Amino acid sequence: MFKGFRDFILRGNVVDLAVAVIIGTAFGAVVTSLTKDIIMQFVAAIVRTPDFSGLAVGLNGTPIKYGSFLNTVINFLIIAGVIYFFVVLPLNYLLAKVKGPAAVTTKPCPQCLGDIPLAATRCKFCTQPV
Repeated sequence: MFKGFRDFILRGNVVDLAVAVIIGTAFGAVVTSLTKDIIMQFVAAIVRTPDFSGLAVGLNGTPIKYGSFLNTVINFLIIAGVIYFFVVLPLNYLLAKVKGPAAVTTKPCPQCLGDIPLAATRCKFCTQPV
């Protein structure tokens, strides 16, 4: 019983996921600090409000705190931008360099212009000999 559990825990994808969660948490703290301590200070210089969390509107005596939501949206956009520009784009560029151009596996049918495999002797769309 414990052997199966041990094998499950030590499988590569579980360990990779654990590392990703830990790194993601640390990265989230860095981005939160970047947002709060640097970017929001620039926003404060422009709009004279260093933190949007105090912004609220009252509805029947109940405060609706849209400022905290605004802070969270700004945080999310910064995280998404950093991930995209510093992780996704370089990784896609690197993978394209490693893979090289994609191999051609189809050819157009001269009759109907449908894409058919290179080894095909008849078109699967119009059944004409190729």
